[in-house]
Amino acid sequence: MGFKRVLIANRGEIALRILRALRDMGIDVAIIHGREDRLSLPVRLADIAYPIYRDNPLESYLDIEAVVEAAKAVGADAVHPGYGFLAENASFVKRLEEEGITFIGPSSNVITLLGDKIEARKAMEAVGLPTAKGSSEPITSAQVASDLANVIGYPVIIKAAAGGGGIGMQVVSESSEFEGALKLCQSRARSAFGDDRVFVEKFIEGAQHVEFQVLGDGKKAIHFGERFCSIQRRHQKLVEEGPWLDDKVRAEIGALVCNGAESVGYKGLATFEFLRDVHGDFFFLEVNPRVQVEHTVTELITSYNLVELGIRVAQGESLPVSQKDISWKGHAIQCRINAEDPAKFTPSPGKLWDCHFPSGYGIRCDTHAHVGYEMPGCFDSLLAKLLTWGTTREEAIARMRTALEETRLVGVEHLIPLHRRIMDEEDFLSRNITIQYIDMHEDLLG
Repeated sequence: MGFKRVLIANRGEIALRILRALRDMGIDVAIIHGREDRLSLPVRLADIAYPIYRDNPLESYLDIEAVVEAAKAVGADAVHPGYGFLAENASFVKRLEEEGITFIGPSSNVITLLGDKIEARKAMEAVGLPTAKGSSEPITSAQVASDLANVIGYPVIIKAAAGGGGIGMQVVSESSEFEGALKLCQSRARSAFGDDRVFVEKFIEGAQHVEFQVLGDGKKAIHFGERFCSIQRRHQKLVEEGPWLDDKVRAEIGALVCNGAESVGYKGLATFEFLRDVHGDFFFLEVNPRVQVEHTVTELITSYNLVELGIRVAQGESLPVSQKDISWKGHAIQCRINAEDPAKFTPSPGKLWDCHFPSGYGIRCDTHAHVGYEMPGCFDSLLAKLLTWGTTREEAIARMRTALEETRLVGVEHLIPLHRRIMDEEDFLSRNITIQYIDMHEDLLG
């Protein structure tokens, strides 16, 4: 039995993306919104808009009981969390389970497991995924961390067990740095996640960031290939593209991530993230148990509607496609158009006095922005996701140059100047890219 009405517990471009998928499927759309988003495009287009006004704008989307009450009040069969906010909150999922409302994503138990980076490492190691050498238990002592680093070799990295988004991570190159780095990571982890447990693992130098898109139905899993996401600032991605690997490597790592998803009974969309070292070896980082910002890249090169597929398996459908049905055509690139200073990456909220995004063959733009839109300063600065597709990487890059040139945004600072410089930069063009790309090309910041 399919869903009749779904509540979107999110905002911005991802809320609009989910709304469109639900409309394609003939499902009624309800959405929550804070005061700042009451006139936003997804709120105006939804069948039902449910206000949750709080003095702190973030609480409009983070108040678990308020969102559960909204789902009950509008008669929603299910809740789609998008990404961010409550998308990876096991307590929220458990409350929905208690109320008999479907969460479009994995179960609360799976989210709890994968949200604990230490336990996730153990689970994935058990089914053969390669991991970097490191601690299998939380580290609380600088001496213990130092002893471990002496065994696995410097540099190492301290990470929050409950973390994500690079928050609190500290690279340590010698034992004398551990005392301060450990305390700093623990403090930031406690503030961000309410959990100060940290662990240590080998830091992969000169690494590339590669992730695999997976879909599971609770029993079986398939993958849709990889995305390359190494161009980042402060561990947040700026440019994503795909495909990146050869067929043999894709098949090998793809089989591993499917085994990993099946081993935990994963249901829904998931992204398995890896670092790849200079020798081509992969090391598992984490699983993001939700739709990913850059899912759009995979949609362009596989021609599958991933958001719709995630909704279908949440309805109880078996996987609607098999692994042999999936192939990759051409190349896609995504540039995140954030409302930020392109040199300092500081947020730039404000009103869009002029706004035009490109269209045409091989161009896609996911955005909630429009002329007159008031970009809030209290939320993530993502304004649009601009994508191009080409039969080759070179063609996709050329089309992105054209698309960036055509884009017009007046009223906020944005990252288009940076993206235009990246598209012309020699190392980018030759695929000589690591996660240190921005640090090694500071001239691009203007």
